[in-house]
Amino acid sequence: MGLFSKLKNALSKTKQVLKMNPRDWFRAGEILDDDALERFESRLIQTDMGVAATTEIIDELRQKHGGRKVDIDEIWSTVQNRLKLLLRGEGDIQYDVNDPLSPINRAESGTTVILVSGVNGVGKTTSIAKLANFIQKNGHKVVLAAGDTFRAAAVEQLTLWSERLGCEIVKKASGADPAAVAYAGCERAVETGADFLVVDTAGRLQTQKNLMDELGKIARVTAKVIPGAPHESLLVLDATTGQNGLSQAQNFSSAVGSTGIVLSKLDGTAKGGVVVAIRQKMGIPVKYVGVGEQIDDLELFDPDSFVDALFEG
Repeated sequence: MGLFSKLKNALSKTKQVLKMNPRDWFRAGEILDDDALERFESRLIQTDMGVAATTEIIDELRQKHGGRKVDIDEIWSTVQNRLKLLLRGEGDIQYDVNDPLSPINRAESGTTVILVSGVNGVGKTTSIAKLANFIQKNGHKVVLAAGDTFRAAAVEQLTLWSERLGCEIVKKASGADPAAVAYAGCERAVETGADFLVVDTAGRLQTQKNLMDELGKIARVTAKVIPGAPHESLLVLDATTGQNGLSQAQNFSSAVGSTGIVLSKLDGTAKGGVVVAIRQKMGIPVKYVGVGEQIDDLELFDPDSFVDALFEG
C-alpha cells in the first residue's frame, strides 16, 4: 500500500467527522452566508484542529467568498491551501521526499543523537523501533539506548526490537540512572562508528516536574560525549489524544526543547486535525507519522500529501 493510500485510511475518522461532501454546507449557486460558515466551523472544531486554526480558515472563506455565489471547487481549494500553509509553518525547511531522513537535524560529523520522549502509552517504544528500522533501511548504522529504566518491560520490549532489527542496544539494570544509560549509549555509538544513536526515555506525565527535569539532565550528558547532542529531540504524541496533545507538546518542549513530533496511532481511529493545532500553537513541525502497526508503517510527514489525502473522496 502506497503512502497516499495509507494516509487516506489513517484519516478515515477525520473524514467521517467532516463528512467530506462540501454540498453538506455549500450549495452551488447560492450565496455563501454566515449560517453555512458556522456549520462548517462546527465540523472543523470537531476534528481537533483547534479554534485558532479554524478561525483562520473561516475568516479566509468569509473574506474571499462571503456574499458571493458559491463555487464549490474554489471554496474547497481555499480550505486546502490554507491548511497546507498552516501545517507547513513559516520558515520551515522543505523536506526532500526522496530522502526520508531529511527532517532530522544531523551532526556535522560523527554520530547524530536523537532523544525520544513522550507520556506512557503513546507508542513511544514502538515508534523508536520504527525509526530505527527507517534509519537502517536508508543505509545507516544505528544504536539504541534503553533509557526507560523505570519500566523493565520497556527495556525488554526495546531489546526484543533491537534483536529483530539486528541493531545494537545499550542498557543497564532496572532502576539505573537514565542519564547514565544515555551517556553509555553515546560512548558506544562513537566507539562503533554508528551514524545514529536513538535514546529512549522514561514515559512520564507532563505534570511530573522531577521526571521532566530528568529529561533535561539526559540531554545535557549526551553533549558531554558528542558535541551538539542531542541533535534532534522528538516528541511522540498519540494522535487519538486530541487537544490534550497540546499540553504534552508545551510541557515537553519546555523541558527538552522538542524539535519535532512523531505522531503515532494515526490509524483511522484518530482525529487528524490535532496536527494542525499543534503546528500552529507550538511551532513544532510534525516530522513523521505512524500509519499502522507494522514495523514499516512510519512515513515522512508531508503537509501537501496529508491535506490531499484528507480531502480525497
